[in-house]
Amino acid sequence: MTDAAPQDIHIGFLIYPGVTALDALGPAQLLSLVPGAVMHYVWKDMEPVAADAGYTINPTDDFASCPQLDVICVPGGFGQVDLMTDDVVVDFVRKQGQGARYVTAVCTGSLLLGAAGLLDGYEASCHWAWHHQLELVGATPKKARVVRDRNRITGGGVTAGIDFGLTMVAELAGEEAAKLVQLSFEYDPQPPFDSGTPDKASAETLATSQAMVGPVVERMADAARAAQAKKDARHAAE
Repeated sequence: MTDAAPQDIHIGFLIYPGVTALDALGPAQLLSLVPGAVMHYVWKDMEPVAADAGYTINPTDDFASCPQLDVICVPGGFGQVDLMTDDVVVDFVRKQGQGARYVTAVCTGSLLLGAAGLLDGYEASCHWAWHHQLELVGATPKKARVVRDRNRITGGGVTAGIDFGLTMVAELAGEEAAKLVQLSFEYDPQPPFDSGTPDKASAETLATSQAMVGPVVERMADAARAAQAKKDARHAAE
């Protein structure tokens, strides 16, 4: 008697201009090892997508060809600001999220889930600089590297995507599989500096960081409010 072949698990990452690639490709690298995983990198069309670091990512699916995903993940990135009120993108995320087993995000991707109405009444995490904005799109902010609320699983800032990825591997394939993946990638973080959160960074470093991202934080807040207004109007019309 032979073991049954693993069933396909369709795992999809939204890829868009200005995406922070590590938000997607870090967890994707781990999740690709889940038995039966079928990976999808999805955008409106099949043209190469420019990430925020200057290189491109080739989509495997457009919105029309993408199957119903078992896991949808929305990564963050400065390019997300323009997506918050993009009806085509928001509608794709909402419809996929309604049918997915797991609705997930890394970094500011949580805000786009909220814009699609997928975090109403759910706890979620996000990058520290945007964390407070989760309330603007109906979510309950919770500070943690990974937050799980029922089938909503969200990661904090960029590097939390690795913790998120391991969490999802355990969810889909079991804890031992996740431990094996962790060992395979030698994930044993020992950063050279202890400055990875606002609580640990010096006042000078924190102030510099806040000044650098401040304009985008404000733009995202405006986009989140506009997205919530659209969501409220949609609900009123239903």
